Amino acid sequence: MSEQVHYSELGLANTREMFSKAVDGGYAIPAYNFNNLEQLQAIITACAESNSPVIIQVSKGARDYANATMLRYMAMGAVKMAREMGSDIPICLHLDHGDSFETCKACVDNGFSSVMIDGSHLSYDENVALTKKVVEYAHQFDVTVEGELGVLAGIEDDVQAEESTYTKPEEVEDFVSKTGVDSLAISIGTSHGAYKFKAGEAVPPLRFDILDEIEKRIPGFPIVLHGASSVVQDYVTLINQYGGKMEGAVGVPEEQLRRAAKSSVCKINIDSDGRLVVTAKVREYLANNPGEFDPRKYLGAARKELMALLKHKNETVLGSAGKG
Repeated sequence: MSEQVHYSELGLANTREMFSKAVDGGYAIPAYNFNNLEQLQAIITACAESNSPVIIQVSKGARDYANATMLRYMAMGAVKMAREMGSDIPICLHLDHGDSFETCKACVDNGFSSVMIDGSHLSYDENVALTKKVVEYAHQFDVTVEGELGVLAGIEDDVQAEESTYTKPEEVEDFVSKTGVDSLAISIGTSHGAYKFKAGEAVPPLRFDILDEIEKRIPGFPIVLHGASSVVQDYVTLINQYGGKMEGAVGVPEEQLRRAAKSSVCKINIDSDGRLVVTAKVREYLANNPGEFDPRKYLGAARKELMALLKHKNETVLGSAGKG
């Protein structure tokens, strides 16, 4: 068992001040998932150069893949990298979709500055009890906690659901009060993965009526949107052009996300777009350079493209650029 490490020792920040500023400023903090070094380098470079606060987040599956100790040092390295670039942006290390108290506790003990406990698949009372237990432990170490009400359709690592269940506005006050969570993920029409909607059909608008009602009931409380990748069609086309099979991949329109970011939605999760960019550029590079076997070449090309996309997200979609 590794020794307990507090996130402040790694130079990380929790989300409390980040979210307060975002709600007041009408923008959302980018929460970018990463699975390897190149993705993390792209995230930090893009956010440092666009002066955007950032949440670097890992799913339970990514944590298992990378090794908990390695992740801790990668996060510390990310902070040092930003500082060496002359940037003092706040950086939070967040557990995405923690599925148990034990997983959340392990992340708190390993230097995460924020954790999500996803009890949305449980009954309401079970969700409240589990979320409260995580909050009581995490808050001892000033680690912020995200809970979830409502279920998103789609697939993300071990998180799967065939249909969405919209968040019930009448439950949010009670849930926040009983659990003590610092932010709340809601379901208003986004979904996990790259196949969010049916290809060829009009993308249904997000349920801003539900969001508006939630804002009335818990004014100023930090709201989170999961499953908010736009599934940029240029990259889907590139993947298919170079041997992939991603027919019918459709995401959330960027203009809807920008509207959400101007509300109390102060954290927007983006994972699939990062995966698509990396896969597209790796496929393209290897197809055009069949004799190449140096991972730095094809992963370097992917890193460069991902950095450009994330800058675009910060500047145009989330409104977080210049807010670091």
